[in-house]
Amino acid sequence: MNDRFDAYVKRIYAYAARRTYTREEADELAQEILFTAVKAADTLRDDSKFEAWLFGIADNVTKGFRRHAGRLRAMYSYDAMESLSYEDAYFEEEEFELLREKIARMSRMYRDIIVYHYYDGLSTKQISELLSLPEGTVKWRLGEARRKLKKELMQMNETALRPVKVDIGIYGNGNYDGNLMPFPSDFISDALSQNILYYCYDKARTVEEISGFCGVPAYYVEDKMETLLRREAVIREGKGKYRTDFIIFSDKQAAFLEKNAERVLMPMMDRLVLALKAISLEAQKIDFYRAGKGERDLFYLYGIMAFLYARNKYSFLPYPPFEKSYDGYSWRYLGNMESGTYKNFRIGTQHSANLGSGGCVSHSSFSGIPNTGFRPMMKDCIINACADLLLKGEARNKQHAAEAIAEGYIVKKPEGEFMVSTPFFNMEQMEAFNQISDKHLSPLMGEYNQAVEALASEYRELFPKHLHKDADRMCNHLFNGMYSVIIDYAQRNKMIAMPSKDCFVDVLVEYRKE
Repeated sequence: MNDRFDAYVKRIYAYAARRTYTREEADELAQEILFTAVKAADTLRDDSKFEAWLFGIADNVTKGFRRHAGRLRAMYSYDAMESLSYEDAYFEEEEFELLREKIARMSRMYRDIIVYHYYDGLSTKQISELLSLPEGTVKWRLGEARRKLKKELMQMNETALRPVKVDIGIYGNGNYDGNLMPFPSDFISDALSQNILYYCYDKARTVEEISGFCGVPAYYVEDKMETLLRREAVIREGKGKYRTDFIIFSDKQAAFLEKNAERVLMPMMDRLVLALKAISLEAQKIDFYRAGKGERDLFYLYGIMAFLYARNKYSFLPYPPFEKSYDGYSWRYLGNMESGTYKNFRIGTQHSANLGSGGCVSHSSFSGIPNTGFRPMMKDCIINACADLLLKGEARNKQHAAEAIAEGYIVKKPEGEFMVSTPFFNMEQMEAFNQISDKHLSPLMGEYNQAVEALASEYRELFPKHLHKDADRMCNHLFNGMYSVIIDYAQRNKMIAMPSKDCFVDVLVEYRKE
């Protein structure tokens, strides 16, 4: 048996060298393969199958080695593939380096057969035994692999090694705090995942295609694809192809809204601005907690609250319900890679409530309102501290209060007392505000709905067909998103006062009596 192993030492080393990036890694992998094979020698029942048995062990050891090596040296980087630094002449040939790179970027079903046949010298029959595949399948894949290599060597993909950046979040419902339970998007926001998702967005692609676009070996793409499938970020579409399963906003949508959003509202734009002014004037009579904010800043809060109320009551646009995701919550991913060239005419809303703490208050924070800032939604413990201070006069949990102070949601007044820095409406005050909103917006809602629906019919076409439910939700959000169009118009034409430099648009609302 020792003689058998001795005869394969050079081939095992060559096998290891072609699957690693440095001499040190090749030495380590070859030793691990031989050591594992020697320990498992008693499991070989048929000496005639020694070669297939040995390379089967080599394949299994290599998979584990790659995972380990990847963790040690950040495999998912976008640096160019390192050239092997061996003195052997055949490792220094430029043609071989290019061929090796192309083989590395093939999917496993083709890559392994090419390597076993050409580099390890196995026959199609031996490969069929090693991979437990019919020999006819091996021959067909070998032919396909040769065809793919010939095509790839004739052209270099211009996108390779030029990674894109996609910001990924979620919308919907879930109980996440970002620490003990991270947001689902945290698990798919690494650089390789972002690029896979981008290249699979407009068209379903194979692993080989993605590998070529990203400029990384296919086995990294395959490993990452398993994570993306498990996290429900991609779907299989056709044999061996994958497609991103959520919307990624780009300049295409932003350019469309900049060109068309204001146009569809122009026939009623002045009336909408007047309605917002009337709502603001009447809302000043409500004795709600203003958090020390002036009326010019509260104007922007009144407006988005009024449009959210109107959307819930008057919008005809569909909003498909969410299906349960893998973690049991109802949410969807949402990506963005807008360049900032075009105006952002979308309102983002982060909403949280202290449901898990038996509370009675929710927090909403809004982004995308022209010339206003944004701060993230409160965690439920911070809502508890703010609600205690507002409703009971003191924060009962000192740790929660300290966290709220650290995040700026509770601040100290000049005279030394603590105050909540976010406006607050109790249930009665919220009802009074909704009545004011309805009074001034309801006469405009028929015409407004027609304008938004006309825009939505074209906007919907900018999203992939398989994401029709997500597209419907994005179109529904146009109803209150158009508030930013109105504000942009009113600010440009000096019809309203500009917000203060540090204006945040967020609000606490009592949703039930404690």
